[in-house]
Amino acid sequence: MPAKILYKYGQTLILFLIVFFLSAIVSSRTITKGELVTVPDLTGKTMAEARTELARKNLSLQEKVVEFSDRWERGRIISQEPSAGSKIRTNKVVKTVLSGGSELVEIPKLEGRSLEAATKILAELGLEKGKISQIHTDRYAAGRIIAQDPPPSPQEIKRLTPINFLVSQGEREQKYLMPDLIGKKAQAMIARLGALGFKVADVRYAFYPGLEAGIIIKQFPPQGYGIAKRNLITLEVSR
Repeated sequence: MPAKILYKYGQTLILFLIVFFLSAIVSSRTITKGELVTVPDLTGKTMAEARTELARKNLSLQEKVVEFSDRWERGRIISQEPSAGSKIRTNKVVKTVLSGGSELVEIPKLEGRSLEAATKILAELGLEKGKISQIHTDRYAAGRIIAQDPPPSPQEIKRLTPINFLVSQGEREQKYLMPDLIGKKAQAMIARLGALGFKVADVRYAFYPGLEAGIIIKQFPPQGYGIAKRNLITLEVSR
């Protein structure tokens, strides 16, 4: 093959290789940067809806902040960055401002509810649990709300306002003084205590020299101890 032809063939090959590698570099940079896409309008959508729509364009979602809004209900997107219609590359993040709902809410009626249920309702409304006071009463079961401050009203208050509660501790238990049972016959005392509403939970038997069987030799609670009917009594009896 003549040298001149070889020379021209070599130049063509070199030029082809240069173009090939330049094209590869440009393509690599394009892939790395990502293609340009148009940012969709997310206003008024929920986070789940927005996340699904952005995923179609290989974009991700980030909640930037929550703001109160009388226009948009709680959980809806108020604004976004970049704005709708902007051109950005794929794999970028769209930041959103989420609505916390109206700043004003009605005061709920929580009387008669359990404190646990009321706490959940307050959280849903964006209100705070304030001071808790407790009293004994037979009108409400223990843990139920007797009163609240401020009281329920159609009048609206700002979110994050604390609501104070008066909570029932249930009926006050009547206290009794534990009598002296030592030396008395166990069978008779157990029957008498049961008739009065007390419960002997445990009876243990032990040998006691010189003492007939069935006599109480130890008791718990001891004589003079304050006891309610729900408290359990333990006796040790001779055998």
